[in-house]
Amino acid sequence: MFHVKLPGQDAIARRADERVATYRVKLPKKMVEHPFRQVAKRVTIALSLLVLAALIVYADHDGYNDSSDGSVDLLDAFYYATVSLSTTGYGDITPVSDGARLTNIFVITPMRVLFLIILVGTTLEVLTERTREEWRLTRWRSTLRDHTVVVGFGTKGRSAIQTVCATGLRRDQVIVVDASSKVIEAAVADGYAGVTGDATRSDVLKRAEVHKARKIIIATQRDDTAVLVTLTARQLNRGAKIVAAVREEENAPLLKQSGADAVITSASAAGRLLGLSVLSPAAGMVLEDLIHQGSGLDIIERPVIKAEVGKTPRQIEDLVVSVIRGHRVLGYDDSAVGTLELTDRLITIVRASPAIQVTPDDRRLPPGMKPI
Repeated sequence: MFHVKLPGQDAIARRADERVATYRVKLPKKMVEHPFRQVAKRVTIALSLLVLAALIVYADHDGYNDSSDGSVDLLDAFYYATVSLSTTGYGDITPVSDGARLTNIFVITPMRVLFLIILVGTTLEVLTERTREEWRLTRWRSTLRDHTVVVGFGTKGRSAIQTVCATGLRRDQVIVVDASSKVIEAAVADGYAGVTGDATRSDVLKRAEVHKARKIIIATQRDDTAVLVTLTARQLNRGAKIVAAVREEENAPLLKQSGADAVITSASAAGRLLGLSVLSPAAGMVLEDLIHQGSGLDIIERPVIKAEVGKTPRQIEDLVVSVIRGHRVLGYDDSAVGTLELTDRLITIVRASPAIQVTPDDRRLPPGMKPI
């Protein structure tokens, strides 16, 4: 049982205890038309049928008999159309002429059937929507394995998952968790599944199937929230790889103690990139290109293939930056590397697909800035 004491945590805990946990799972789907517009369109069609039937009856009002006064006016025509299309049929107004009866057979009856199809169909669709959604969620959960959970879909979370998806991860293998329903709607529109709720609560993370996830990205706005989410996620899943972002570097050790495998300090990282760009704008552009997957130069991790075993990092076709051997990360020129082994992994710089290639040497330096 972990207990973390951070500024503002007491207020967060009190608010969490005072409210009931609310969450909602949303799966991406192709929405042809807004549901409200669909219902409004059907109601409009039904009302149009009602008005048309009333006008048809009123046009031939002499062929109808009203048991109360014998004549049929415009109000009676609307009354007859209403009880006829709704299949109520009180029988106080009846067609007596052959023309009126033929009209009822070939016009009013088909309109009655269409009227019922529209209204009953809309009602059934509303009643079965919840059932269909529950069935879809159940099937989705049963097939979901080794997915990636992203907590927080702001600038950091969105950029992180775009980078991961650029390496081949499918969008249907990503679940976004955020407390804002608008943020989740934006994530669903991008093709990701979304869970609305407070990610510091275990029941919300369980809805995102965190216990079956392979990777968890924590990109919350507050450092204390990131700590609580990390603790909860690690408790639910001991084997997942958890990567978290914090604003302040002093909170990074706390995130690692909470169970994060890697912690990125966003403020420090941005500051280092700023400093490098001041010293060398071209170097800053190259570094930005390296961390932007899918274009120009990409930095990747891959296993050593059989043809590379026994060679030195300099003899590899790709540009090797580091060698991962066991739990150690060695530089390409480290004497401890020697020759490559089959169990090694390489950190290399490779050229992205030529179809989407945007290389640093193709780009101009910003106006007024010169290489140093």
